[in-house]
Amino acid sequence: MKNSVIFDLDGTLIDTPRAIVETFAATFVSIGAPVCEAKDIRATIGLPLEQAFSKLIGVPLNNNLVSQGVQQYLVLFKELILPKAEELIFPGVKDGLTAFLDQGFLLAVATSKFQASAEALLQAAGLHGYFSIVVGADQVAQPKPNPESGYLIMEKLGVQAEQTVMVGDTTHDMLMAKAAGINSLAVTYGVHNLEKLKSSYPTWIVDTFDDVVATITVANQRTDRRPKS
Repeated sequence: MKNSVIFDLDGTLIDTPRAIVETFAATFVSIGAPVCEAKDIRATIGLPLEQAFSKLIGVPLNNNLVSQGVQQYLVLFKELILPKAEELIFPGVKDGLTAFLDQGFLLAVATSKFQASAEALLQAAGLHGYFSIVVGADQVAQPKPNPESGYLIMEKLGVQAEQTVMVGDTTHDMLMAKAAGINSLAVTYGVHNLEKLKSSYPTWIVDTFDDVVATITVANQRTDRRPKS
């Protein structure tokens, strides 16, 4: 029986939050919108781009400034973030993903990025080959924290909720997991701090990617030792 781990991308696998803030700021200048404070931009990381721009600019989702912002952000993302993707990988991620594959885990990514941007970032970082499936916000009707991304991944991988763990750095990830009936593991080195993460009641909370691997490995071993009916 295969087990699976679903990962968030920004702030979980790759240290992109600072670059994301810079890209948002450059986008605001480009479209003539007021530049928001870094803390306000960081607070939207984990949301789909349209929702982030709508919230930050203070206009409805269907406002023209939102669509302009999204398009310009995608252009600047390629210029500002992709070239340094490999150096932004968090410590322990490549070795950890290799360890999971060696144990027979199926790995996936569920992200609030558009599919093309997520695929491009993973390719640029040299991580794409570790994952069986990548699901972006534009691949589902309702992205995180709605459970649809989790359901889609489990269906594609042929696994059940009890065989799956969601790893992420925001409450959006934890709430998605809870809604989908999936165990959740929060990492404290990303966007949301410890207190914020605790508010979404994850199954586990850890401080490093090495801890991610150790925690899930131990939990999996305990499950394997349970008597079979």
